[in-house]
Amino acid sequence: MKSMTGYGQANQTNDAYELTIELKSVNNRFLDLQIRMPKELNPYEADLRKIAKEKIQRGRVDVFINLAPLKSGNKKVQIHWELLEQLVSELQTGGKERFGIIDFPVEKVLVKAMEQSDFVTLVDQQLETETLKELVQTTASEAFTQLAKSRELEGSGIQKVLIEYGQKVQSLVTELQSFVTEYEADFQQRYQLKLEEYLGTTVDQDRLLTELAVLLERGDIHEELDRLTIHLAKMSTLLQVTSPVGRELDFLLQEMNREVNTIGSKSSPIQIKDIVVQLKTILEKIREQIQNIE
Repeated sequence: MKSMTGYGQANQTNDAYELTIELKSVNNRFLDLQIRMPKELNPYEADLRKIAKEKIQRGRVDVFINLAPLKSGNKKVQIHWELLEQLVSELQTGGKERFGIIDFPVEKVLVKAMEQSDFVTLVDQQLETETLKELVQTTASEAFTQLAKSRELEGSGIQKVLIEYGQKVQSLVTELQSFVTEYEADFQQRYQLKLEEYLGTTVDQDRLLTELAVLLERGDIHEELDRLTIHLAKMSTLLQVTSPVGRELDFLLQEMNREVNTIGSKSSPIQIKDIVVQLKTILEKIREQIQNIE
């Protein structure tokens, strides 16, 4: 059993880059990936989603990715030689015509020109796509593996809690079954005594049994208790399954709630009403835990 809450992190490097991927997941009806990464990694988003689907089935996962170059920056100098040649040519020509300077100090002019962005700019180097793709895949695989392990660890804790709750529900169902048997026998005796008080000892036994059968059938909860027992057995089986069972457990819990509500509506004894309240309380606790199961 796996929870949908977890954390995973991985950091890897190659000759050119250092890549860090951090994952945080919470419960969600479907698999929802929220990826925050540098735009340079956009071509690899499909790879990330594929790896995620292989590792987890449900949950909202926030993916934080940081890419840092290991070489001396990811910039390179680009000199606009044509502009510099034009500058030098204009200065040499204009300097002679305007100022009578034959040997214009070209070196000083070039040094000054290098300070202007019009002549020298820094441009991004092209990413090494093949090595970067491999780095993204291996780092993402490790991060999602760590996330899956984290979710499995928390899931084992939820599993133990659900087993305990299931045992409490079974105990209450057994108590109900025992009480109903005693209640029906007691009800039959009290009902017969009441009739004898009003009608004397000449009570038609066939009529008495017919009336009792009608009254008891209205409050009969044996079928609901049997179905609850079956649902609890199914729940116990699902808690041992390694594949995602969150949705199936959710549907099963709805059926259990329906049976408990029917028992409450059919029954009048305060003892049964009290047990129904206890059952509803435990089933609500189970529902809260199931919401976080993958």
